[in-house]
Amino acid sequence: MALKLTLGKKEYFPGIKQIQYEGPGSKNPLAFKWYQPDAVVAGKPMKEHFRFAIAYWHTFCNAGSDPFGKDTIDFPWDASSDPIQAAKDKLDAAFEFFTKLGVEFYCFHDRDMAPEGKSVIESEKNLQILIDLAKEKQKESGVKLLWGTANVFGHRRYMNGAATNPDFHVLTHAAAQVKAAIDATVELGGGNYVFWGGREGYFTLLNTDMKRELEHLGQFLTKARDYGRQNGFKGTFLIEPKPMEPTKHQYDFDSATVISFLKKFGLENDFKLNIENNHATLAGHTFAHEVRLAADNGLLGSLDINQGDPYNGWDTDEFLHDVTESTLLMLEILQSKGLAPGGMNFDAKNRRSSSDLEDIFIAHISSMDTLARGLIIADKIIRESGLLEMRKKRYASFDSGDGARFEKGELGLAQLRDMAVKLGEPQQMSAKQELYESLINQFI
Repeated sequence: MALKLTLGKKEYFPGIKQIQYEGPGSKNPLAFKWYQPDAVVAGKPMKEHFRFAIAYWHTFCNAGSDPFGKDTIDFPWDASSDPIQAAKDKLDAAFEFFTKLGVEFYCFHDRDMAPEGKSVIESEKNLQILIDLAKEKQKESGVKLLWGTANVFGHRRYMNGAATNPDFHVLTHAAAQVKAAIDATVELGGGNYVFWGGREGYFTLLNTDMKRELEHLGQFLTKARDYGRQNGFKGTFLIEPKPMEPTKHQYDFDSATVISFLKKFGLENDFKLNIENNHATLAGHTFAHEVRLAADNGLLGSLDINQGDPYNGWDTDEFLHDVTESTLLMLEILQSKGLAPGGMNFDAKNRRSSSDLEDIFIAHISSMDTLARGLIIADKIIRESGLLEMRKKRYASFDSGDGARFEKGELGLAQLRDMAVKLGEPQQMSAKQELYESLINQFI
């Protein structure tokens, strides 16, 4: 279904029309060169491979400030001195942006959409006002909620964590926010609900009972799961790995850590992973590695799309513009079962010095085109390069005979030892790494 252009009382991006595909030869920065939503690649339309979503926080809340300087952008939707009116204006701007860009999904934290009140009850009332309006906007536009979440890391009460806080009083406030955010996600028809443990970790073990904190986190997520299921949430719960920043060591360090945690607490049937590229970089992994590990364990849920700066040791949240990285990612996605009901959320922000409102469009268009190119190239590699067959042949000795018996668990250590004596020294087999790498470059 085509999205319907949705404007509020004021047009916040005047002069920008709905973005169209113009092809690789176009010089128009406000047009797609590679992304064609309905073009079929590898058996389904591009838009179904990606399920693109816009991040409410970076796109409409981040005005360019950083630890060393104040905002560089005066968002017109922030003009009102009334926080609720400003939130309503921001909602209008958001749906104008979604429908002009042609993206079918969005994601939000509770505090992105509605201001925090002076009490739990006031905060819940503020959120409900905006949820009621967002529901109408979704109905009018055709835009859907990919996932919702709660910001239980920004407020000063969470400086020592939320679900892992040593103060039970703080944990109750986190529970109140998560409950309201789950309710909002259900009401808006969201397919997923995300937990990002922004402060769930520690700075020093000297004051930390790590075992107890992890048990509290497991208990908290179990109760959140139970509440969601009892109150109509039929989608997927997601955990987003990140190794550090803001805490020195976060408990959701990487995909392997989260997978182990989910299985320990019996949550693997309800939870999957929401993996972010820049977080993979901080953990010392590639995006492709984290995605494959999750997919191999049946726990690939959704993706946060961005990239980091290899020269900076922090989370820069840049828009993905590296075609090679996009290609390697899409190779993994095409070999998995896809992302639905998850998708690709642009958890990315314009650079501080990119201060024109049209720059927000240009950044998203560029990244969508980068991913579209990656999809086209990855599909061609799979169909024409022979790469997957080459990889399979590396393991041919396990496909029959004693190798297959080993995989089935039929050979003991003593039997394997006797085979080593009988077979003698194995013939050296080249890994052909440069050949594999050259194939990727050949198709790019």
